[in-house]
Amino acid sequence: MKTIKLIAICVLLVLIHSNTKAQSLPVGTIGLEDYYRRAQLLGITDTNVSFTVRPIFPTSINKQANSFYTDSIEQAHSLMNTDLFKFINKKKFKFQLLPVSVQTQFNSDHPYGWNDGAMIPAKGMQTLVSAGFFASFGPLSIQLKPEYVYAANTDFENLNNKSFDVVFARYYDIYNNIDLPVQFGTGSFKKLYWGQSSIRLNYKALSVGLSSENLWWGPGIQNSLLMSNTAPGFAHLTLNTTRPIKTPIGSFEGQIIAGRLENSGFPPLEPGSSFFTVDLYVPKPDDWRYLTGLILTWQPKWIPGLFLGFDQSQQTYGKNLSGIRDYLPLFSPIKNTTSPDNPIAKQDQVNSVFMRWLWTQEHAELYFEFGQYNNTSDFLQSLLEPNNTRAYVFGLRKLLPFNKSNNENILVGVEVAQLAENSTTNILNGTEWYVSQNIRQGYTNFGQELGAGIGPGGNLQTVDISWVKGLKKLGLQFERYIHNDDLYYYTYTDTHDFRRHWTDLSIGFNGSWNYKSLIFNLKIQGIKSLDYQWYLPPDTPNSASALIYFVPGTDAFNLQIQTGIAYRF
Repeated sequence: MKTIKLIAICVLLVLIHSNTKAQSLPVGTIGLEDYYRRAQLLGITDTNVSFTVRPIFPTSINKQANSFYTDSIEQAHSLMNTDLFKFINKKKFKFQLLPVSVQTQFNSDHPYGWNDGAMIPAKGMQTLVSAGFFASFGPLSIQLKPEYVYAANTDFENLNNKSFDVVFARYYDIYNNIDLPVQFGTGSFKKLYWGQSSIRLNYKALSVGLSSENLWWGPGIQNSLLMSNTAPGFAHLTLNTTRPIKTPIGSFEGQIIAGRLENSGFPPLEPGSSFFTVDLYVPKPDDWRYLTGLILTWQPKWIPGLFLGFDQSQQTYGKNLSGIRDYLPLFSPIKNTTSPDNPIAKQDQVNSVFMRWLWTQEHAELYFEFGQYNNTSDFLQSLLEPNNTRAYVFGLRKLLPFNKSNNENILVGVEVAQLAENSTTNILNGTEWYVSQNIRQGYTNFGQELGAGIGPGGNLQTVDISWVKGLKKLGLQFERYIHNDDLYYYTYTDTHDFRRHWTDLSIGFNGSWNYKSLIFNLKIQGIKSLDYQWYLPPDTPNSASALIYFVPGTDAFNLQIQTGIAYRF
């Protein structure tokens, strides 16, 4: 009841006055979103925006009436007779058609990729279509942008059927406690989501409302520990800033959410497995999950370009909600209890601290995020043992002048993400990131990670080298991705056979290009999977390979092609 009163007070305050459009730029918008961040490095857009609380609201960094056209040089070229309806800007009423976009993704051998929103991990072709409108009247704004996804979802070899039964048993020990199906059923998959939609009441730099948009918290580009666009967006109440709020000690940005997470309904493996005639899959509770979260970013006025922040989220099953403490559990500690039936144990918590340092004179940025998952230690213990249940993301980017007269630059970026545990004891106790014995769907929504798309026990190193000019970008990307190394150590804890690490080495070409009202994007990536599915063929005593320790593992090659086109009205 107190929560309802608090929301009602916020709504009444917002209704008093408003001068904010509150039109958001969806997380992961091809071409546009990264353009604004790159423009910060050059100092040509507002450098007070942290880019750690997304989606961003372009009107705070781009004062043009149409934020989908990034500079004064670009002009809309209507391909259809939409002049009467595409953009209306009156004193109180505003209406705008949002870009129509079609994104496709193809994997030739097995699923690969993350940060693709409503798309699912799947082999074969899949397509995501989105369109909508934005309208506002006084303090009220409505953004309707649903998403429809269709995936062929072709069968593939998911866990080598030649593996020993004990391997399957240990696999289920982990994936029974997280909702990450390796395949979303059999046959084609299709689903319509609310997508990047919201209804808000806005007052100056504040906005309150209901949204299904994807969120991204933290400074990372490839990965974020708490919120990313790997999973589909989830329904949530939000109270957030739409631009930095200035104070005598600096500016602040932030968001508070309360939302509902959904289950995928699919088992870890398709088909399932058994161990001594007993099914290994233990069905997860069929109950929705309640998620609360908070992020706060501070830019000290004494150090221009430096952003410091903190974020935290907690989830629990809907059936366990009873009082105000359950609905607003932020900052409450996770209790260390061995009784899984104790309601206090039915919650998960993940938190992180982060920084982003923007150097406009050097056209560069440095960022770092450090997080802990279900850490039961108090503050002093956390300082003494920071590596306990830790994960981190580190990165830097720099623009190098290439052809100043034509505003061309070379962009160099490096990012490292480490989610693998550094303690075998923690792994054996089941304390992997995003995996939970209390909330057995783990930190997921609709079967995909809410945070870093590389998943539990994953490590990723990425290097990007690109030519950029305005919205145009052409480059190469190199990646080294280690799949769930925690599972490797848990499964092969007796042998420690270091040849079984499932490691993907990839090189890809990617680019985006704008032409009149169109934005095109393309990514072609070749991925060599070493020891695919952690499988290594056993030596046989009578074979010549029995005398050679370095027996080749089972490798796989996957070709991923991503293409897309967006039309701006």
